[in-house]
Amino acid sequence: MTEKSPNDNFPAGYEPAEVWTWDKGNGGTFANINRPVAGPTHDKALPVGKHPLQLYSLATPNGVKVTIMLEELLAAGHAGAEYDAWPIRIGDGDQFGSGFVDVNPNSKIPALMDHAPKDGGKPLRVFESASILLYLAEKFGAFLPAELRARTEAINWLFWQMGSAPFLGGGFGHFYAYAPIRIKYAIDRYAMEVKRQLDVLDRHLADNRFMAGADYTIADMAIWPWYGSLAQNKQYGNAGTFLEVESYRNVQRWTAEIAARPAVQRGRMVNRLTGDPSEQLHERHDASDFDTQTEDKRGRA
Repeated sequence: MTEKSPNDNFPAGYEPAEVWTWDKGNGGTFANINRPVAGPTHDKALPVGKHPLQLYSLATPNGVKVTIMLEELLAAGHAGAEYDAWPIRIGDGDQFGSGFVDVNPNSKIPALMDHAPKDGGKPLRVFESASILLYLAEKFGAFLPAELRARTEAINWLFWQMGSAPFLGGGFGHFYAYAPIRIKYAIDRYAMEVKRQLDVLDRHLADNRFMAGADYTIADMAIWPWYGSLAQNKQYGNAGTFLEVESYRNVQRWTAEIAARPAVQRGRMVNRLTGDPSEQLHERHDASDFDTQTEDKRGRA
């Protein structure tokens, strides 16, 4: 590590210790759920509904990827994609319950259990959002091209998103919106990277309707909840204005087209616990729930 004067550090006088120790009070907005070890903190079984596919998630960008995929599969006529969606309240530490850790040892949403896998065997766990998208695409033969070059392009962009979004969420989003103090260096560093990523997308979408070309795929479903939401100025307060998202015209065109899809609109509602009550469907067990079980309708005669 390059030697620096402690007086030039922030806070002034700070120097990294030889061995890091956990400061429980220095985690910002999510200090109560961040910890440097894995494993469960308490025993809690997960609920299981009536469908083979059981989703345990929350309407964060990573969670929305999967509910969009499931709603798109149903809209395309894949009846076997019916699912139960259960909210995992990460602010309450649900992700550290023993049942959830059994499904995802990394304690992150989303996590999926397939009680009717194609091999006919015991229930199969699937974790990490890209893995779930690939699993569902292959299970149902949908939203992932069969032709080699188009398939490879879709997977290229799927993994681009998985590698890029941590700079947007854990980097820019954390220091811009959630850190306990504003650090100019950190915000500048990650804002520069997010703008570079938006430029990557904008240049690519100048010549392509969707991420993998002419067809809508799991690559679009993975990227849109992160970068489409940012393009709509719906992430991290006023971050869209800060990053001048309106200037990325091709991203804006792509964002609007995907946002208009009915399955995307439904997918955004599932496991959503905040915001407009008419757009919150805390649990999803049947297609009719969108008409009867949103938070604005619950409890009404």
